[in-house]
Amino acid sequence: MADKKYTFGLDTFGDLAFHDDGTQMNGDQTLQQVVKEAKLADDLGIDLIALGEHHRPEFAISSPEVVLGAMAAVTKNIKLGTAVTVLSSDDPVRVFERFSTLHGLSGGREQIMLGRGSFTESFPLYGYDLEKYNELFEEKIAMWDELLKHKPMNWNGKLTQKLTNTKIFPLLPKNETIDTVVGVGGSPESIVRAVYYDFPVMIAIIGGEPTRFRPYVDLYHRAVAEYKKTEHPLGMHSHGIILEDAEEAKEVGWKYIRAEMDRIGIDRGWAPMTRDRFEFEIDKGSYYVGTPEQVAQKLAKNMKALDMSRFDLVYGTGGQLQHEREETIRNYGEKVIPRVKELLGGE
Repeated sequence: MADKKYTFGLDTFGDLAFHDDGTQMNGDQTLQQVVKEAKLADDLGIDLIALGEHHRPEFAISSPEVVLGAMAAVTKNIKLGTAVTVLSSDDPVRVFERFSTLHGLSGGREQIMLGRGSFTESFPLYGYDLEKYNELFEEKIAMWDELLKHKPMNWNGKLTQKLTNTKIFPLLPKNETIDTVVGVGGSPESIVRAVYYDFPVMIAIIGGEPTRFRPYVDLYHRAVAEYKKTEHPLGMHSHGIILEDAEEAKEVGWKYIRAEMDRIGIDRGWAPMTRDRFEFEIDKGSYYVGTPEQVAQKLAKNMKALDMSRFDLVYGTGGQLQHEREETIRNYGEKVIPRVKELLGGE
């Protein structure tokens, strides 16, 4: 029996980073830093880097495809993705055009991760009604599925445009498509919807014990059997910091991850993070913070428990110093990924 194939990626939301002297980078400097980090990840052999889409002051990336295009010019092998593209508040045709362009620029290394968006700033920004949050995504993922079929579009939606025998350009090469994944946050309906359209699933696990997501994994497998769809590899993403000194990694996390979660929590009604809660997330929860060996052991344990084939490490949360971000990427590529594969016995 062939060894199981694993995929390891990096995700960033473009958090405004910090110079090593402690001064904060501006948006331009952060964007250039992220492109530099993609080059580093490519040199280390990491499989994928994916960018989030945000429209808030603490993040620099609101147009991921533009940044991915810059990455395409300086990398050779790494896949270039989003995590996620908020399809509900975008035009699927325009999204297809941007990703088919990226397909050409990157030699087919693009990947789109579709999502409803846990942040909702883009809805009023682009004139979409938040009350139609679910309806917009339902209709647009159906439209996206049609766009991938290499046929002129005939479409008559309620919340989207009417198209009659319309070709979308640039055309994808024959027998090639845009690699599409659906990102979910733990909604059963989202799991079933992704299976219905036969897209792979990535689960965002950003708090609590990862094994509490096992029912969603089981639901995925039941839905695949019921709809008679492809059993795609499952993946998850979580926050992490990987430094040679465990206490330093913990203090960096306390300073930056906690601060970002508290900022977001003001909008979402979360209580401020306590030190006990932070320590729990490192010991038993969903933060991968520590030395390369500590992170590898925890990651292998949780990937095995959840039968995951892909893991994306969310790095740079809250900004972090330039050398801390780059050390995390370097440790992930050079030490953690090989060690996890060794522990899991796969490729």
